[in-house]
Amino acid sequence: MDTILNYFPNLTDTQKEQFAQLYSLYAEWNDKINVVSRKDIEELYERHVLHSLAIGKVITFAPGSKILDIGTGGGFPGIPLAILFPDVSFHLVDSIGKKIKVVTEVAKALGLKNVKAEQARAETINGQYDFIVSRAVTRLANFYPWVKGKFLKESKNKLANGILYLKGGDLEEEIAEIKRQVVLYSISDFFKEEFFETKYVLHIPSA
Repeated sequence: MDTILNYFPNLTDTQKEQFAQLYSLYAEWNDKINVVSRKDIEELYERHVLHSLAIGKVITFAPGSKILDIGTGGGFPGIPLAILFPDVSFHLVDSIGKKIKVVTEVAKALGLKNVKAEQARAETINGQYDFIVSRAVTRLANFYPWVKGKFLKESKNKLANGILYLKGGDLEEEIAEIKRQVVLYSISDFFKEEFFETKYVLHIPSA
């Protein structure tokens, strides 16, 4: 929790309280439904919460923005981002129902009114969004066709509407496959922890 406060010093009391509750909520739910690997639950704030918040270092979503989180699992990156941006709407989607149950219950326990959770496959979602976020659910070449056509035309943010994708490792080949403009932001520029050394936020504009 101190790590979050170190990198995000301007949180409101409500946000601090919500972030502080995440560990106990996920530890409790993880005992019933395994949404975070057992070894990772002890590293929840670094490997899941802070990793998700790297997107918040790349962009400050404008109030009223609409964000779709595909393959959210237990709610990452959507839940931490929904705490950070209370005036932004988040639609969290996963094909596995028990994971969406965890997301729903965590959002309810935190009092997050800006989160909608739904069990669905990405390609069946009909809405349009400013940004689609995800955390390494598949190769970009597989992901992009799922989300094509799901972006709002008009941009209200400093970055062009599009995909914000959390991914690590050597991405050169994967980026080349999609034949689209991709901007890489190295997470180690924002966070000093060793875990982030080879991890990136990828911005892929929709147009």
